[in-house]
Amino acid sequence: MKEGGIKKVALLGNPNSGKSSLFNHLTGLNQKVGNFPGVTVEKRTGICELENGERLKIIDLPGAYSLYPRSMDEKVVFDTLLDPNNPDYPDLAIIIVDASNIKRNLLLFTQIVDLGFPVFLVLNMLDVATNRGQRVNPTAVAKFFSIPTISLNARTGQGVDLLKKAIIGHEYVDVDPIFNSTKFEKALEENVKERLKLNNDYITHILIIQYQNFPNLTNEERTYIKELIRKQKFNPELSQSKEIIERYKVIDEAVKESVVYNIEKNRNLTERLDKFFTHKIFGYAFFFIVLFVIFQMIFTWAQAPMDFIDFTFSEFSIFIKHRFPAGVLTSLISEGIIPGIGGVVIFLPQIAILFAFIAILEETGYMSRVVFLMDKIMRKFGLNGRSVVPLISGVACAIPAIMATRTIDNLKERLTTIFVTPLMSCSARLPVYTILIALVVPDTKVFGFLNMQGLALMGMYVLGFVTAIVSAAIIHAIVKVKDKGYFIMELPLYKFPRWKNVGITIFEKSKTFIWEAGRIILAISIILWVTASYGPGDKIKNAQSYVTESLNGEKISSE
Repeated sequence: MKEGGIKKVALLGNPNSGKSSLFNHLTGLNQKVGNFPGVTVEKRTGICELENGERLKIIDLPGAYSLYPRSMDEKVVFDTLLDPNNPDYPDLAIIIVDASNIKRNLLLFTQIVDLGFPVFLVLNMLDVATNRGQRVNPTAVAKFFSIPTISLNARTGQGVDLLKKAIIGHEYVDVDPIFNSTKFEKALEENVKERLKLNNDYITHILIIQYQNFPNLTNEERTYIKELIRKQKFNPELSQSKEIIERYKVIDEAVKESVVYNIEKNRNLTERLDKFFTHKIFGYAFFFIVLFVIFQMIFTWAQAPMDFIDFTFSEFSIFIKHRFPAGVLTSLISEGIIPGIGGVVIFLPQIAILFAFIAILEETGYMSRVVFLMDKIMRKFGLNGRSVVPLISGVACAIPAIMATRTIDNLKERLTTIFVTPLMSCSARLPVYTILIALVVPDTKVFGFLNMQGLALMGMYVLGFVTAIVSAAIIHAIVKVKDKGYFIMELPLYKFPRWKNVGITIFEKSKTFIWEAGRIILAISIILWVTASYGPGDKIKNAQSYVTESLNGEKISSE
């Protein structure tokens, strides 16, 4: 199982439980984190070095609520944990549990324990739980499940060193299964277990329920299980429901012994704010104001740094032209390369401001409210609330936005979102918009404080969004699928943004723009310099002069 002597460690947990933050602290990498479910849309890996010199391969898996996959994200987790031939099949599982919502988070934990992995339980957000009137006792949790339990704060990194030390000294001890599946379908599981030579009861149980999606099963084995299910009149949905009920009975006992509730504190600021932000009238009005402010600030705040960048590159070009000897190389640098680089850098302030606002919306948890708020509207166009995240992400770049559609359960809604996301105005179009707006729309104020250019820019983005949802409605009308989509989503607590994460997002997105779009813009700038310097321009000008002189001469002669 080990690859090159490196132990593989999987980070698992519910969406928005703090996995990506813990991943960053363990590996030193700057993975994108956010305060809404579905940020991690693929596996991320990094190396963690322990004090004894041991190196761990940390695998940050997408958030999942259970081992019964309902989305592509959860399917990634399912395939990784249940396929021993998977290159990321872990030697150790670290399960991060949101202590402020411990009952729901423990479901996935109990399932992974029964798979037979060595497990660490990490209790995160204990401070949030305390603020919500819940006092969680980590020692009581560890004693109940007989599992090593560490409490930490994934946002600040407090407790991460303790987790590393615990991993060094950890010795795996077999733990009794939390759920006994054989009491529901004993004969069926024994037949499958013997036929496939399995040594874990719970893996056998999941295989029977999920045999169509189970990795590494041959067609013959699938046919065998299907026929066995038919003969014994086995109901997979009913069996899964019974399992969940039995697990929550155990979880209820654990919570009763380890959590003390203070009911008076439970009505917190988050619930009061949600009454406004998710209101059927004020919620939409506030969201529109947020978008309005963003596009106003893109022009207002970016104007000064853009003027400075333009002046700097212009002066630098003049400096090179006058200080270096005249020639082709000097002309190329001063009139081709420097203006080309300046044409890229000048748009950085606007792009940075756009990404800063998007990152703040994600960090604070408001983005999840937007998703919830827009679900009712989106369904009329064949989408659902989760489609908003890819569409808004499409403002940055369509590629990661399309990857984010993996959190959408329904196949038709997911494909529709993928088809229409490229219609959103991405960051590569922002320079084009700003140039056209600067040329066409006057830089004037409306009502004394509204920038006309900012309004025009917002109109361009609104046009892209309207085009996307209209196209989605057309696809919805053409493509007929009976499968219905459902929208179930957790609304995270409101949090102050971590400015480090906001800065990382701005830096990464700006770097991507400079590298991806900058190369093309610089190449075009050089091509334009070549055509302007060595193209047919002078010949055309001479030809025009010749024609003019000939016409004038003919006119004079005729007179």
